[in-house]
Amino acid sequence: MWDRILTLIIKEIRAVWRDPKSRAMVILPPMIQMVLFSFAVTLEVKNVHIAVLNRDAGGHSLELIQRIAGAKDLVKEVVLTHSEAEAGDALASQRVMMVVRFPPDFSRRIDAGQPAEVELMLDGRRSNASQILEGYVGDIVDQYASELRGRSATSNAALAPRAFFNPNLETSWNTVPSLTAILTMMVGLVVTGLSVARERELGTFEQLLVSPARPGEIIVGKTVPGLVVGLAEGSLIIAYARFVFGVPLTGSLSLLYVAMTVYLAAVIGVGLFISSLVATQQQAMLGAFTFVAPAILLSGFATPIANMPDWLQPITLVNPARYFLIIIKGVFLKDMPAVEVLAQIWPMVLIAAFTLAAASWLFRRRMQ
Repeated sequence: MWDRILTLIIKEIRAVWRDPKSRAMVILPPMIQMVLFSFAVTLEVKNVHIAVLNRDAGGHSLELIQRIAGAKDLVKEVVLTHSEAEAGDALASQRVMMVVRFPPDFSRRIDAGQPAEVELMLDGRRSNASQILEGYVGDIVDQYASELRGRSATSNAALAPRAFFNPNLETSWNTVPSLTAILTMMVGLVVTGLSVARERELGTFEQLLVSPARPGEIIVGKTVPGLVVGLAEGSLIIAYARFVFGVPLTGSLSLLYVAMTVYLAAVIGVGLFISSLVATQQQAMLGAFTFVAPAILLSGFATPIANMPDWLQPITLVNPARYFLIIIKGVFLKDMPAVEVLAQIWPMVLIAAFTLAAASWLFRRRMQ
């Protein structure tokens, strides 16, 4: 039995490597995505353009404009506008993300000890970035107001923020390790999703049916190559995060590989199910990407699961990427204890058992 399984594994690996299309799909897209995602995916707001409509002739508005313009890595350019129409047009055409408007009596009201408002007009089409930018500008205004109040009893308190696990709040420390979950899922789906479909297209599926190998042995023979390729891809991304971006690996590497193996098993079950269901490699690719997009969106990679609607959050419980993302970031950044890692592994074990069983059942039905 083991000889037959080993023969099937070697055959499958050779089939993937010798097929130019399969080889390109396994190597090129993950490499390109690894580089692009690591540099392009960021939640930071930097180098933005801000417009200023200053109706005030006093010094307080000029001081605030200079402070906003001097915000390090935040503001690339401050555009001075001279009318409401010009400011609105700059915002509507997306030349700027925010318009800061000072009313005519801004400085006079401050000197008189009266409340004075700075009006912010934001681009709601980029709601998340606008909210972050609003917070930055609000901090600048609040700091200036605190300085004007002087060192009174109401302004002696100061915040001393301290970020745990990511002291410099580097976005890459969050996104790059997370790519391990995203890209290994894509590789595992591609390798296994094309396997049975490729056999049908090449006309070798019938030969496989009349071979001495049993259906269970065929399933194992098609699962292990995807597991090997996925682990190799994951190892490459882990090394990339550690040595290129300097993300600290504070936890257990062995626990991480155990979790990655279980995660890949769950994903490969989905890939084999898709491969057994479709007739061509093109259909298999479409099926794989149909699964990938919702899996990424519901994993917590781009949006925290807690921010999703209440009716949508239970659906994420059947997504293996949800659990592996917690593990990968926990092992990298906070030395996640083995008990917590295992608490995230066992749901993936259940998902893997279900997906592999479903793929095996469908494969047996298609062989009959």
